[in-house]
Amino acid sequence: MSWLGKFFGGAFGFLLGGPLGAILGASIGHQFDEGMAGFEGIDRGTFEHGEQHRVQMAFFTATFAIMGHIAKADGKVSQAEINLAKRVMDEMALSPEMRDTAIKLFQQGKKKDFSLDDVLIQFRHECHRRVHLIRMFLEIQLQAALADGVLDREEDRILLHICQMLGVSRFEFERLKIQIQAQQRFYSHGRQQQARAKTSSLQDAYAILGVDASASDAEVKKAYRRLMNQNHPDKLVAKGLPEEMMTLAKEKTQKISKAYDVIQKARK
Repeated sequence: MSWLGKFFGGAFGFLLGGPLGAILGASIGHQFDEGMAGFEGIDRGTFEHGEQHRVQMAFFTATFAIMGHIAKADGKVSQAEINLAKRVMDEMALSPEMRDTAIKLFQQGKKKDFSLDDVLIQFRHECHRRVHLIRMFLEIQLQAALADGVLDREEDRILLHICQMLGVSRFEFERLKIQIQAQQRFYSHGRQQQARAKTSSLQDAYAILGVDASASDAEVKKAYRRLMNQNHPDKLVAKGLPEEMMTLAKEKTQKISKAYDVIQKARK
């Protein structure tokens, strides 16, 4: 059973406190007094089953709350941003109860008194420096920010600040941004003229893999295998990705595979 099922089934032994616990508690109408009582003394080297549930809960809470915060960054929340949040919820196949919680988390992130830094500090701590999990989180936030086709200056500033708080370099952030933008174009080429779409699709396929068109076959394959390993759904769930978000990870690996296939066909 996933942590969401356990959560509403009454297994509260792994509840987290802190700012994330407060946000989640307000969203479901519960007050959490336990779970983070030794927040500073947790052994980062351990990752037992109960801790994994805490990370999953932290990931879920931070994802939707911060998604709402970024959506509000330019002063308004666009319909495209709302639709992206709903699409994530749909792909997670959330129960009506948990969908309502996700919506409330999104709304809390939009509030003026939302404490972004406190949330990020706890989220980074809960993730135990698991870089692939943090990268997945950033990808979701970037996709949400780019849902309306434009990355507003304030949205970009907040995303860069999030990276700094999570220990992600500006270089990695810019590279991730290029990959996400390439993914969005890659799946919109069907609406373009065929000849132009073929050229653009190949360029974006290279961008998705993070390699230049001049890269050797061996370098392309290495990049492909590295990305597939980083985004393997089972591995991400083992590191703390909520099981309900496994569909997002599967979708990412499908995009990587399709980009690799486009490059392979072009090189034959």
